[in-house]
Amino acid sequence: MYKIIGGDQKEYGPVSSEQIQQWIGLGRVNAQTKAQLDGGEWKTLGDFPEFAATFSPSVSAKGPPPLSQTSIPTQPVKTSGLAIASLVFGILGFLSCGLTALIGLILGIVSLNQVRKSKGAIGGGGIALAGTIVSAVFSLFILVGPALILPALMLTKQRAMSIQCVNNLKQLSLAARMYAGDNGEHFPAATNWCDAMKQYLGSSAKVYKCAATDSADTCDYAYNSQVSGLDSKSVNPQTVLMFESQNGWNLSGGPEMLINPARHRGRGRNPTVNVAFADGHVEQVTLDRLPLLRWEP
Repeated sequence: MYKIIGGDQKEYGPVSSEQIQQWIGLGRVNAQTKAQLDGGEWKTLGDFPEFAATFSPSVSAKGPPPLSQTSIPTQPVKTSGLAIASLVFGILGFLSCGLTALIGLILGIVSLNQVRKSKGAIGGGGIALAGTIVSAVFSLFILVGPALILPALMLTKQRAMSIQCVNNLKQLSLAARMYAGDNGEHFPAATNWCDAMKQYLGSSAKVYKCAATDSADTCDYAYNSQVSGLDSKSVNPQTVLMFESQNGWNLSGGPEMLINPARHRGRGRNPTVNVAFADGHVEQVTLDRLPLLRWEP
């Protein structure tokens, strides 16, 4: 494809050799008209072998009439597909935490270089620039994202484990009351409370395990030894029945056996210990409230 410098010193094209032959026949260009083939050096048309034989002395002697922009059909400028892809991948980086934005950044840089080298034959420079900027911004998610997301994920996981622990104690306290219902309203004995309640918990041994521990022991809770075998109706409802403790089986005792340090975090991320009471309800008790718990029936 050729580019032409017209009599008005403006550059036209790219155009085919057939189009130039037509212009020669119409007298619009002559042997002295400057032309360039596929980005090569500028030469007169008469220096191109494919046109040299076409010129006659009469045509060569004439100066070419000025070419106007409307007199030469130009090919439509093609928008760079890489530029469009860069912008799309950059925007998607918001949803992918910056992963697609890395691709968009690379495509944006390549498309900017492509548009610059095309000298106007390929458009989309603005889109390429926008794609590069958007992609660069969302690429920062790869560095900043984990610092923002991981703490939230850890907090969510801790809360889920705390909720599971609360549910475990609710099931254990319900089993204790069911045991009492079958045994003259007397709570289980502290010496074998885990064994005594197994029949009321079905086949799931997970109820005895707190999700926040990785111990191989079979139970993460202890029983208030002061309610051992007592008539459940005579026990104050606010009395501690079961609580988080060190790992073991059939453990019982008092406040000295409370888990330390606490396994869970409550609102405000304050350390909490899960405690079940004689009336069946369970609370997440902060460390400053532990001394206020009722242990005597």
